[in-house]
Amino acid sequence: MTYELGQGTGPLRGVKVVEIAGIGPGPHACMILADLGADVIRIERPGGQALAGGATMLLNRGRPSVALNLKDPQAVATVLELVRTADVVIEGMRPGVTERLGLGPEDCLAVNERIVYGRMTGWGQDGPLAQAAGHDMNYIAITGALQMMGQDKARPHFPSNLVGDFGGGSTYLVIGILAALLEARLSGKGQVIDAAIVDGTAHLNAMSAAFLASGGYTEERAANLLDGGVPFYDIYETSDGKHLSVGSLEPQFFDALVTTLGVKETCPGQGEPERYDEMRGVLTDTFRTRTQAEWVEIFEGTDACVAGIIPLTEAVEHPHMKARGVFVEHEGLVQPTPAPRFSRTPPTLTLPPPRAAGEHTREALAAWGIDGVDDLVQRGVAVQT
Repeated sequence: MTYELGQGTGPLRGVKVVEIAGIGPGPHACMILADLGADVIRIERPGGQALAGGATMLLNRGRPSVALNLKDPQAVATVLELVRTADVVIEGMRPGVTERLGLGPEDCLAVNERIVYGRMTGWGQDGPLAQAAGHDMNYIAITGALQMMGQDKARPHFPSNLVGDFGGGSTYLVIGILAALLEARLSGKGQVIDAAIVDGTAHLNAMSAAFLASGGYTEERAANLLDGGVPFYDIYETSDGKHLSVGSLEPQFFDALVTTLGVKETCPGQGEPERYDEMRGVLTDTFRTRTQAEWVEIFEGTDACVAGIIPLTEAVEHPHMKARGVFVEHEGLVQPTPAPRFSRTPPTLTLPPPRAAGEHTREALAAWGIDGVDDLVQRGVAVQT
């Protein structure tokens, strides 16, 4: 293949990013930047790492994979050459690891004072747990977020790794990078971003902190406005064992709900919390009289705020998702299209996920201006798969 810079069409076209590969939120952040047009070069260890690669790993789309043995000083020197002309470096290792490699913030800022150095961790760069291992559910556990998740009063339920890795993690890393890039254009100087999942998740959970401060919030699951504590914001089973999401919070939406259900005259009102158990019974019994598809046909497009809960395979075919092109087929993979959308510089998908670490080593290093790539490969400093 022939790899060239500048193939992206989004608003970040021209921004150059060096990714020192990790797993989870770091790659997701780099996927976002690549989706938005940045030139991202992914530096991986030869052979890759568990849970991080393969031809279907969509988090690695949009950028070439280069395999370098970072234990070799010449490989480190090669990365620093990439950093010299880059705008951003992203790494997701434990605190201190890139410093020991010779690729820490000071090393990178020494060759490029404008570099924005993004660090993605769970616990952060400091604090008692900074050097401990952890995963998504551990990070959101100590922020107060996991305790309140789910409608089971007996135990919390974790929502895969969406809230920590991607909500409190990669999202905040991208926000930090974009903010630092803007500042660097004014100051001429880069800086280090400490993006910790614990920080981002706590920030993401600001509304709960506000509810708690108001005095109208209880730290008990399924006892508040947005966690299933009220029957008009909850999940209901249909006659075929599937489910509906009901979010009829505002009075006019609640009126649309009970009117469409045909229970307006028998269902207790929103202003009667002492009768909420009775209301829940009415809604439960009524929703069980029809299939999910039948209720969707009745409710979809109304202001009752009712939607069918469907798996990803069905979401791809949902009429609204299809009309907006939320999912597309690209290089044989059905995948989400870049988000958000831009009126003048719409992003487009480019490279598919690499099949193996080092698939683009020669082409990508050459495109970034590295000399003597064949010699690096022959000496085992770099690996071409």
